[in-house]
Amino acid sequence: MSYDSVREIDPAAADALEGERDRQENTLAMIASENHVSEAVLEAQRSELTNKYAEGYPGERYYAGCEHADEIEELAIERARQLWGADHVNVQPHSGTQANMGVYLAMLEPGDRILSLELEHGGHLSHGHPANFTGQTYEVEQYEVDPETGYLDYEGLREQAEAFDPDIIVSGYSAYPREVEFDRIQAAADAVDAYHLADIAHITGLVAAGVHQSPVGVADFVTGSTHKTIRAGRGGIIMCDEEYADDIDASVFPGA
Repeated sequence: MSYDSVREIDPAAADALEGERDRQENTLAMIASENHVSEAVLEAQRSELTNKYAEGYPGERYYAGCEHADEIEELAIERARQLWGADHVNVQPHSGTQANMGVYLAMLEPGDRILSLELEHGGHLSHGHPANFTGQTYEVEQYEVDPETGYLDYEGLREQAEAFDPDIIVSGYSAYPREVEFDRIQAAADAVDAYHLADIAHITGLVAAGVHQSPVGVADFVTGSTHKTIRAGRGGIIMCDEEYADDIDASVFPGA
């Protein structure tokens, strides 16, 4: 990709952009969440859509001239439904963290209880870390992996859930390198009448390819990002059963 137009206006910015391009092209990255998008993705992301406000949802916008934005969003929704088999999909979050926020805002009240994996054991900041808005807004207790095996202790998680009585259990992790048995976590959530949020940001591609158990149709809510193992543009996604569709959509817009 050429940055000639940028260089004419801002040589320093062009130097940085070209430096990053060269770094990526000449480095073997071992960070799984940093994928290498195609030229088609880069081309789409530099389109004139960047000029367009499109608040609201397809067919219900607050700005005129959104017909093509509607087409793009409807394509993304339908393709996500086909790829993961979800009933309802919201593709408006800008990131996986914002997708998680959309679920929390839709289903929880301040002070409600979250049970999630400890960050040092493979969890994520947006699952209840004290430095994150989740840890400051909700009451959080965290489970851990078995110190001997490094695997999730599903029976221990269930016992912890029964003792803590959370409003939502969060599964799906940022640094847990083993397959997650989402059905067993759902059973723990069912036992205490809690929601189950499965954050698959780091394994969306593995789930789509059928090489990892899918939480879609198992967990109440499934969130993820589109730019890691899916190799698409940067963004977030929420999938859920149709019964939660209105709450989720209102939480993302105008809520978030």
